[in-house]
Amino acid sequence: MPAPAPFLHVETGTGSTRIRDRVARALLVLAAAGAVAAVAGAVDGVADAGPATRMVETWRMLGFGVFAGLFLLLAYRPRLYAGIWELAILNKLGLTLAALSFGSGTDGAGAALIADGSITLILLAAYVLSKGWTAWSTARAAA
Repeated sequence: MPAPAPFLHVETGTGSTRIRDRVARALLVLAAAGAVAAVAGAVDGVADAGPATRMVETWRMLGFGVFAGLFLLLAYRPRLYAGIWELAILNKLGLTLAALSFGSGTDGAGAALIADGSITLILLAAYVLSKGWTAWSTARAAA
């Protein structure tokens, strides 16, 4: 009986491909850890929120959890989830651009610029390293 596959299974291929995959997976796990930390950090925001902002703060906290899960799915199988890479990158890029356009006059824009800008760069690097776009050919072959 073969040994169970580790959580961060490394694809077979050339040495260069394995190294790129490992780096991409490490970046995605880092992004997931950041998202989990953001969930933990948002708990107080939900608890302290008044009726006017409680739902928005809850939505935000749970969104961090969704992104943690997405980043872990991408780390596990970076060439399987067609569209997930692109949606995650566009979301983080959109938030980065929004923070840039709102500027320092908007509460939280500076923090969002740093956090979402960093995640955008991490996602782009992991996408290129793991050739995430090849998930589309996998999806087409399965259809």
